[in-house]
Amino acid sequence: MFVTVKLFAKLREIAGAGEVKLGLAEDAVVRDAWQMLQASHAGIAPYASSISCAVNADYSRMNAPLKDGDEVAFLPPVSGG
Repeated sequence: MFVTVKLFAKLREIAGAGEVKLGLAEDAVVRDAWQMLQASHAGIAPYASSISCAVNADYSRMNAPLKDGDEVAFLPPVSGG
């Protein structure tokens, strides 16, 4: 199956793109998409413990199942005031 991954803020800078298409196994979960991104963009790994995610614009957990055509968003923590 294929999913579209949206990247924001620092993650977008590291990956060099705001959107990435990933081919995943049929039984994939959000964590599988994250791990595939880490494998191709090593600078993303430090964000693993603080990342938020969403599937089809709804906040989600890393163990949420994915289906073909889903949009997954990874959001790093935001600072400021």
